[in-house]
Amino acid sequence: MADVVEISMLFDFYGTLLTENQQRCIELYYSNDMSFAEIADELGISRQGVYDSIKRGRNLLESYEEKLGLVARFFRTKEELEKISTELSLICDSEESLSVKDELEKVNEKVKSIVGGL
Repeated sequence: MADVVEISMLFDFYGTLLTENQQRCIELYYSNDMSFAEIADELGISRQGVYDSIKRGRNLLESYEEKLGLVARFFRTKEELEKISTELSLICDSEESLSVKDELEKVNEKVKSIVGGL
């Protein structure tokens, strides 16, 4: 299952960089849960052709991620934004001695560091 999720995420980010045939084979295999034989019938190619397209497409998707790191960056950014959201909730709920302005300045610095990393 993790493999399907990983490939789906890579496909969301880099799928348009693949050939139309690779895109269609990967989409039918991972999203529609079709077998090689079903995909071969659908596309009018051999099962070996389907296998090769999926294998090549997967390798390219993984290669793009190694080089560009967009998926990893997306998850890092998401994690940081979730932390900021949690901190903002704590600020709103707290009655500590630091002023709200001081707390918001700390959060703003974190946001700036995230934006700088994009």
